[in-house]
Amino acid sequence: MPTASSFRDAFRPRLQNGVIEFPVHHMRGGTSTGLVLWTASTPLDRYLKEELLRHLMGAPLAGTNENNKQITGLGRGGPTSNKVFFADTATENGAPVIVSTLAQLASDHDGVDWSVNCGNMSSALQLWAIDMGLIVVPGAGKTEVRIRNTNTGVITVSRMERCADGGFLDADIPGVDGAYPAVDLFMQAPTGSKTGKLLPTGAVIDLIDGVHVSCVDVAVPMVICAASEFGKTGYEPVRELDADPVFKARLRAVWVEAGLRMGLTRRDGSLMTAAELERSETIPKICLVAPPRAGGNIAVRYFTPQAGHGSMAVSGGCCLAAAALIPGSVAQQVAHGLAATTGTFADIGVSIENPAGILDATVVVKHDDDGLHVLSAAYRRSTQILLRGYVPLYRASPQLTDALSAFSPHVFP
Repeated sequence: MPTASSFRDAFRPRLQNGVIEFPVHHMRGGTSTGLVLWTASTPLDRYLKEELLRHLMGAPLAGTNENNKQITGLGRGGPTSNKVFFADTATENGAPVIVSTLAQLASDHDGVDWSVNCGNMSSALQLWAIDMGLIVVPGAGKTEVRIRNTNTGVITVSRMERCADGGFLDADIPGVDGAYPAVDLFMQAPTGSKTGKLLPTGAVIDLIDGVHVSCVDVAVPMVICAASEFGKTGYEPVRELDADPVFKARLRAVWVEAGLRMGLTRRDGSLMTAAELERSETIPKICLVAPPRAGGNIAVRYFTPQAGHGSMAVSGGCCLAAAALIPGSVAQQVAHGLAATTGTFADIGVSIENPAGILDATVVVKHDDDGLHVLSAAYRRSTQILLRGYVPLYRASPQLTDALSAFSPHVFP
């Protein structure tokens, strides 16, 4: 039987029938799907990395194609299924850590967004590392690994539990049909992921285009609005909201202005323009909130921001959970039944009703004269390997072929 290390070393780019092929894990993490690629097998050059991503996901190789259906790749149209993680392991303070970098693609243009993390897809990384043999699980019991995301600098602790039969403890989560390997993710010091501040505008409430919003940055920068101020209930089907062009145009105007006020930046640290925010696939997130009606603490309809989310992203869930504990925020005003914060750090559970069910988040917080302090935020996800194998890159440029050949010289002529 091949060892994990021999599998890993063989899982490299290869030439097959005259076509360069690239090894991938196609995975589901939470309610997102995408690829996990071993960083050690990918080119260092950013231009070639992005070309590789477009081939793998079926995105336009250049420019814009509004009719592109991604039938030539593994992407699935919406932003929640157009994610790719580059990952590898390192040793920090004597312990293994997964170092991850997320690339967010879109179906209709060639742009690649490197600015954010994905909490859902992060839940796939521990299982990927175990499957690759990069992390060894000695036996039954709980096993934890730290994940350092280079896009945001956020540190997450991923926990899985191996059973005596060699499998993993399973979990059911909203938006996923059936039980799969459970992953508990603990986000450490998530405040100010992109802006360095809990309240990036300096205010609990801002008035934008006649809408009262709370701009909060915990795990991800998000704009929180009361559904009623858009003439909505907050319980509409996502497809109904996405099909309302007047509503979507007003929502876009709000998130663009909010992004400018929050001082959101590109990866190089320069400020994003209004035009960039208008077409952004990742930041800021924006959501409509309403009072709960199905046993939770708050109801939400969440946007990524271009498209409505069929459930609730976990990073956004952590942000909304923390926002619901900020006195006077838009979220706090509609939330019901939450425990009170105190002057010492304590776990507070926040149940978030969304189109797929209820997302349970836990925030470790305290409140003092300086405001709310968030120590960590945790959420439960499930994950699975959809496939592992090779994707032929039929239209790879000579430069990409040459770069990939360096990783596996024994199979190239």
